[in-house]
Amino acid sequence: MKLLEGKVAVITGAARGIGKAVALKFASEGANIAFTDLKYDENMQKTEEEIAALGVKVKGYASNAANFADTHSVVEAIMADFGRIDVLVNNAGITRDTLMLRMTEEQWDMVLNINLKSAFNFIHAISPIMMKQRGGSIINMSSVVGVSGNAGQCNYSASKAGMIGLAKSIAKEMGPRGVRANCVAPGFIITEMTAVLPDDVKEAWAKQIPLRRGGTPEDVANVCTFLASDLSSYVSGQVIHCCGGMNM
Repeated sequence: MKLLEGKVAVITGAARGIGKAVALKFASEGANIAFTDLKYDENMQKTEEEIAALGVKVKGYASNAANFADTHSVVEAIMADFGRIDVLVNNAGITRDTLMLRMTEEQWDMVLNINLKSAFNFIHAISPIMMKQRGGSIINMSSVVGVSGNAGQCNYSASKAGMIGLAKSIAKEMGPRGVRANCVAPGFIITEMTAVLPDDVKEAWAKQIPLRRGGTPEDVANVCTFLASDLSSYVSGQVIHCCGGMNM
């Protein structure tokens, strides 16, 4: 039997990148997939087709995860289409990197809203469903910089640190109803965004990592699959670093 057979997973920001890798991995393990992104475009359509090819039910939803009302509406639509929600992966996120002295209020607000408020929005909408079902797994996508900080990323680091505090608090609040909440903290992951970096920059990053390589979206997806499955039924309130040993 597949690890996620019969479960329904909601994944935000999953039209590409790490979110897409998580959606595909979950689908390969038997989960039905509802995923969101800002707009229904060719990326979302292609992801929908790739997931459907794995033989599970799938639907992509255009939704602004940073908008409270929009999030509640899309969760209602997902429930109408799928009937239940077993797993939530709060993956939607952006960067607007610059030093604090140069950071604008808009850059701060945009990153905190999309990265952190979106997680609040989805947990707020989905928690009554999971509590009524007396079970569920919430996975917040944090980052190693949410633990260690990083110059030039005060907004991003703060949002990812917030994801950790949010997950730990939800684990305590909702644990008595059988709902678990955890964080995954990726390190240097090779995505479309990082692939364009100069080779010397990528090599310098690799030298800081004991495993001497960047991670892949699939590496992160594998950790999420463990947390989504019953294999982790006694794991809650934890931060699992997926960073090749960069952060210990």
